[in-house]
Amino acid sequence: METREGIKRSFRFGGSTKNRYRRDNRLAKHISACLCVFMTENDIFRALADPTRRAIFEKLADGAMNASALREGIEISQPAMSQHLSVLRGAGLVVERRQGRFVNYEVDPEGLTRIAAWLGKYRAYWPQRIEALKLLLKDMDQ
Repeated sequence: METREGIKRSFRFGGSTKNRYRRDNRLAKHISACLCVFMTENDIFRALADPTRRAIFEKLADGAMNASALREGIEISQPAMSQHLSVLRGAGLVVERRQGRFVNYEVDPEGLTRIAAWLGKYRAYWPQRIEALKLLLKDMDQ
């Protein structure tokens, strides 16, 4: 347990809690940005599983918007909007861009590329299955 003198000394020598928080927050943001490279399809689909996040994502498909503009037409609080945007950013689907004192959010094309790549694996599968179904139905009619 720190004594009162130890606490005073830590503040005197630049070890304030406020500075440590800022440093830790910057480190967390850096780690989060690095981890986006390793996001999987599961993270993307988990983020889009929520209907509110899908609505936000669809609004962002029209173009970049700030959080206030995104909240229009969606009945959620500002903290809830921030949380949903955080999940979408964490999945690599949305990026934020600072413009003065405002933060605009937009769809990240790399996230869409990962979704398209995942769907592409199964796209080749369906035409074969549909042809087989057509043949089966044709045989059943005869």
